[in-house]
Amino acid sequence: MQNVISTALVWLRNDLRYEDQLSFLKASKSGKRVVAYFSFEPRWFESRQWGFRKIGSYRLKFLIDTLAALQKELESHNITLIVSCNDPSENIPVWVEKLNADSLYFQKEWTREERDTELRLRKNLPHNVQLFDHCDQFLYHPEDVSFDIDRLNNVFTAFRKKCEKFTSIRPLLEKPNPLPESNKLKEKFSLPTFEKLNSIPPESHPYSAFPFKGGTQAGKERLNYYLWETQKLSVYKKTRNGLLGTDYSSKFSPWLANGALSPRMIYWEIIKYEKTIKKNDSTYWLIFELTWRDYFKYVSLKHGNAIFRQKGILEYEYDWKSEEKTIAQWVNGKTKEPFVNANMLELKKTGFMSNRGRQNVASYFAKDLLLDWRIGAAYFEEQLIDYDVHSNYGNWMYVSGVGNDPRDRKFNVRFQAERYDEKGTYQKRWNQNTLFE
Repeated sequence: MQNVISTALVWLRNDLRYEDQLSFLKASKSGKRVVAYFSFEPRWFESRQWGFRKIGSYRLKFLIDTLAALQKELESHNITLIVSCNDPSENIPVWVEKLNADSLYFQKEWTREERDTELRLRKNLPHNVQLFDHCDQFLYHPEDVSFDIDRLNNVFTAFRKKCEKFTSIRPLLEKPNPLPESNKLKEKFSLPTFEKLNSIPPESHPYSAFPFKGGTQAGKERLNYYLWETQKLSVYKKTRNGLLGTDYSSKFSPWLANGALSPRMIYWEIIKYEKTIKKNDSTYWLIFELTWRDYFKYVSLKHGNAIFRQKGILEYEYDWKSEEKTIAQWVNGKTKEPFVNANMLELKKTGFMSNRGRQNVASYFAKDLLLDWRIGAAYFEEQLIDYDVHSNYGNWMYVSGVGNDPRDRKFNVRFQAERYDEKGTYQKRWNQNTLFE
């Protein structure tokens, strides 16, 4: 009787890379056939509360780019990437049976919808399938921090100081050895078209601050450019509040958001840069920003679904509004504030906006227009190429007065415009650019 090959299935989520990727490393060492799986989940493309989708055309294009690059890289290591457009909680069990899979490796997600999908999947899987989940999206790993997550301080500075003092960053994981050619499946899988996903391809814009492609290689090229080719890292702290062009900030966030780059990959490259080129407040500040990214992940770990509630993690009551006309004016860059309008038009036409812009338009939405902050967060979720659930909702709570800002500040958008766009160049570019309406 011929032996049936058993399979280790890797369920990809927001960890779309092959190197420094724990699922692939463990699966490759299992001695089994290794197959990867990714699904464009139907729920992402449904019109939801307030009329927004979970994923818009800009992030979708970046995601498709990322998966195309990953599929090609996996192919070179004799690993097949199955691409589906079905609910993974229903479709993975089908593939488990087809492939005789007895183990499933995946990155742990803990926010509401992702967790619900996982729970449904667990119920649908045969009992003999072993599940190996792990937390591999952090800079400071939860197993290494010196505090109980339930006692996470509501102030970032306290979190940062503890991490810097007591927690080491883990080294990069070894890259798995290529598997034999017999590991590949005979079946080929193509990526879905925009039409199949009921989406419209985005138009490229000549003024986009993020004209880059998805995928680990493209992310590494940007990392190499920003650190080694131009040494822009050495002035990051001075330029990070810029508004125009590709180089005022690192632009690493989209690759981090879908896991094409890990925070460790960036961190250890910065350390190498500090040792060979220069160590200064700018090199530290990029690590500081990676720590902020971690902090919002810990906030959502601690508070769970509270990050999606109107009262936020502070349980504060505000008299929020949800006037459709006012929301539409904000979305379409037609408020009475030119600086807000310019940023919102940039987001609408490119899927990207600077950090300075995001803080201003969010503060204006919640503190000036007094609109329900969750509506703004939902729009960002649809539009942003670099959408990350933890950072998005964490930042929106922060500026809206229901999150981790102890000062409950309000941005003066006119003062901000005068300070960061002194000559009005940014506002003129977007408010007067009708060529691509």
